[in-house]
Amino acid sequence: MTTSKLAKNTLFLTAASIGQKCIAFAYFAILANYLGSSGNGAYFLALGMITTIGVLDDIGLTSVLTREVARTPGDAARWLRSILGFKLFTIPFSIIIAFILPAVVGYTEQVQMLVLLALGIMIADTLSLTFYSVLRGMQNLAYESLGIFSGQLLSTVLGFVLIVTHTATLPTLVLALTLGSTFNLVFSAYQVARRLGIKSLLPKVSFDTVLLRMALPFFLAAVFVKVYSYFDSFVLNAILGQAAVGVYSVAYKLTYAFQFLPLAFVGALYPTMSAAAEKPAELKKIFLDAEWYVSFLAAPIVFGIWALAPEIIGHFSPDYVSAAVPLSILIFVLLPIFLDFPIGSLLNATRRQHIKTGIMGSVMVINAVANLVLIPLMGIAGACVAALIAFIFMFGAGWYFAAPVASLKFVELVKSVGGFYLSGLVMALAVFVVKEHVPFIASMVIGGLVYVICIFASRAFTLDHLRSFRQILRRR
Repeated sequence: MTTSKLAKNTLFLTAASIGQKCIAFAYFAILANYLGSSGNGAYFLALGMITTIGVLDDIGLTSVLTREVARTPGDAARWLRSILGFKLFTIPFSIIIAFILPAVVGYTEQVQMLVLLALGIMIADTLSLTFYSVLRGMQNLAYESLGIFSGQLLSTVLGFVLIVTHTATLPTLVLALTLGSTFNLVFSAYQVARRLGIKSLLPKVSFDTVLLRMALPFFLAAVFVKVYSYFDSFVLNAILGQAAVGVYSVAYKLTYAFQFLPLAFVGALYPTMSAAAEKPAELKKIFLDAEWYVSFLAAPIVFGIWALAPEIIGHFSPDYVSAAVPLSILIFVLLPIFLDFPIGSLLNATRRQHIKTGIMGSVMVINAVANLVLIPLMGIAGACVAALIAFIFMFGAGWYFAAPVASLKFVELVKSVGGFYLSGLVMALAVFVVKEHVPFIASMVIGGLVYVICIFASRAFTLDHLRSFRQILRRR
């Protein structure tokens, strides 16, 4: 896939993801205020648990599916049927775990019930992920873009109706999410059937051990990611209680909601890097372009939210006022996270997924230890500092192993993206100065203008970049 097609696919998925995440965050803000910190904590814990268990549904197979379909499109139906055959066994196993694990970790009966109600979400999501992986391998992201937006819109509309009619309860709100997941399942299956035929949706039990060996590093990496993503919530619940999880969830959601931006890009980047895996010069250019893109997005988000954290939290109910400090710390994890996405794609696309898996395992251990040490000492802020330590390590270790693959030098990365982060810092300082004297929206506008001026002044963004984006939009 050419850089132009990569950019167009990225624009499709990014645009849809922006819409989906805007809707999702607005809905979360309404839910958080409606449920209060304790109810929000129960909701957050249940969805975190079902998402973690959902890793067992996939066991890393969809990452293999995307890569192999990108390399051998003619075998797409065979790969898909084999993976669906494995899921005939992994899905029932995950359901059994969902009945057992919440009680083992000491969740309340309310949260245990919500986990069981969310099983429909888990099953629909793992199957739609499989079907969308086929489309990603075919380098067609337009339908996934439409699906994720439409699914979120359906869930939000139903949830909002429940709230305004005063019929919303935690169980009915979970079932509202199930509607969006079910839509994505049906929609993604239909799009695959159109291209590969209805028979491609029929599972084939083959017990392909080669496929399992290829999937194992992706599976372990996914397990590690889910554990370190939600371990902080588990520890907070055990030490400080459900309400503390509810407060933390606001900072968490505000921060990690923006992960969709590099995730959308990686959806297009991964098959592109897979196709260029044997071309080091092309791989290097794609990688540096990817780092440029994620840095362009990361800098204004991180430094802008850092500067306006108290004002942002002020838009929530008084239950969440203590989330301002955690947010001002946690938001900085996006810097190493964004920079690491292209690194992960590079390692996975060049069949070095075992290295990425090892890094994820190390991050999981570092994060777990840091949470166990820092939460008793610092409370909710301790979970944020623990995440920052773990993700800085993740980026550093990833760069160490990825740089030789494409003959990368760190100075090249700094030259490519350094201007964005310097511009972001200047923007934040400007916002700190003006926010006491102008309304919230005006602070954001002023900060945005300062950022734009700085990225042009530092030549981090040039008119050539702007013309390139215009050409992409015209070719669309």
